[in-house]
Amino acid sequence: MTSKKKTAAAAGRKATKTKAVRAAKAAAAAARPAAVPAPGASHGHQTPAPAKPPKKMSALDAAAKVLAETGRPMSCPELIAAMAAKGYWSSPNGKTPAATLYAALTREATAKGAASRFRKVGPGQFASNGTA
Repeated sequence: MTSKKKTAAAAGRKATKTKAVRAAKAAAAAARPAAVPAPGASHGHQTPAPAKPPKKMSALDAAAKVLAETGRPMSCPELIAAMAAKGYWSSPNGKTPAATLYAALTREATAKGAASRFRKVGPGQFASNGTA
């Protein structure tokens, strides 16, 4: 069995071929007009982008806001009703928004501990932790 050793000439041909391929790709890219104009190029008349609507408040953010405003412990059904009445958040046609909120409040209180925005004060009752 013979081993193939690359000669200096063969290595040079490969390097030249690679450079030629790169140059061809660059020329092809330069020949195609860019979809985005170059920086500083003028379009003549541009319209400003439309303003984005404000982001909707999440159920947890709304619950934190309601608890901070009321200053008293509330159950999840009370929180859902208060959040909807104040226009902070309403359920997107869910069947059990109170159960979903309860799970989210419990998860945040457990995961974040003392840094949580909520604390459980009784069975099904949550209060603001005062850190919001």
